[in-house]
Amino acid sequence: MAKQSSVRQLAARAITRVTLGESLSSVLPQLQEKLSKKDQPLLAELSYGTLRYYHRLDAWLKFLTEKPLKEKEQDIHNLILVGFYQLFFTRIPPHAAIGETVQATRTMGKAWARGLVNGILRNAQRRVEELHDLEERSPVCGWSHPKWLVNTIKRAWPEDYQAILTGNNQPPPMTLRVNEQKIKPARYLKKLLDDCIAAKQSKIAPQAITLGRPSAVDKLPLFHEGAASVQDESAQLAATLISAKPGDHILDACCAPGGKTCHLLELNPGITVDALDADSVRLERVAENLQRLGLTANVLCGDATDPDSWFPGKPYDHILLDAPCSATGVIRRHPDIKLLRKAEDIDALAQLQQKILKAIWPLLKPGGTLLYATCSIMPQENHLQIEQFLSETPDARLQCIDAPWGHDTGFGKQLFPGSGNSVNSGDGFFYSLMVKMDS
Repeated sequence: MAKQSSVRQLAARAITRVTLGESLSSVLPQLQEKLSKKDQPLLAELSYGTLRYYHRLDAWLKFLTEKPLKEKEQDIHNLILVGFYQLFFTRIPPHAAIGETVQATRTMGKAWARGLVNGILRNAQRRVEELHDLEERSPVCGWSHPKWLVNTIKRAWPEDYQAILTGNNQPPPMTLRVNEQKIKPARYLKKLLDDCIAAKQSKIAPQAITLGRPSAVDKLPLFHEGAASVQDESAQLAATLISAKPGDHILDACCAPGGKTCHLLELNPGITVDALDADSVRLERVAENLQRLGLTANVLCGDATDPDSWFPGKPYDHILLDAPCSATGVIRRHPDIKLLRKAEDIDALAQLQQKILKAIWPLLKPGGTLLYATCSIMPQENHLQIEQFLSETPDARLQCIDAPWGHDTGFGKQLFPGSGNSVNSGDGFFYSLMVKMDS
């Protein structure tokens, strides 16, 4: 079995693999298999935390060193960042944080770096006030976001950018979606409280209950019986915005991993849903979620931009398009986005969204509605996208979303990542509802 010190080694490896373009969600499970069960949560904490503050920690390291480490020593560079995270953002005793991080150089086969790592971590302890001064002088260090992203968010939301950037750096809450076919939310909340699990009902999403602290699903009452699912509060709004009636035929485009598909079926037992996604591996998750909840949908593997390859031929009463996007609204859940996403990605994603919208609009019945959704906060992907689509689509009309949540953009509602001054605790999402007029 791997030694305890290898937790730091593996955290450094996780960071390195993300900097080379891999997502943490794909890397972390592979690395956790190398550890005992009891050490796996620590690896997750160090990996997520170091990535959350990567740009700040990296700025600190550059400040403390005369010249950067060579490219081939990126694992040592990232090990030092893991050390910084432990020292300044966790309750791990400093002597243990430094000792275990230094020891990791041996398990990495780089004992030569022992003195270097030890020296830099101790220097950081001594110069902590200078490091904090650096946060004041550098937006990249202070906000711990890449410069292009800080500038883009500031331009898009000048009055809200500070709250958005702050929210992006907060660990996200764990929110449940109660299956009303099995149990009412108020009753489920009582079960949680009876089991000494702190929780509160959402102010904006009727089936949402946010836990005081994350919990293993095995400890949640009736979870495996299908009474609840894990789903962000903002994401739960999608199904509530579609006014379905028994017999309606609905397309959930780009549906994986299936949370919104299942929610639609839970709220509307008499409907049929075609659940479409281009990723066959992620569709397996959709099937698993449907099975656990005892729900049925027609799961389709296909490209939303090419309906001829999968469209069954029966027009839809409603379409939910959860469009591929920059995921800039869920950075707090996926801090690796700050390293993986590039400025030029936004234009490419906006073009893809436009292509999908144009491809699936003809599949909607006259009088039917299309709900456009993203987990992005970028105007190009959201209200500017809808403004352009409406200008080019004569039979499309905007439907007002009359709700107490979100920022009204004029072309839909924008939610920012939850923070202390917002009505929601959910992720950053955008919703726009359009109706198809009779031609």
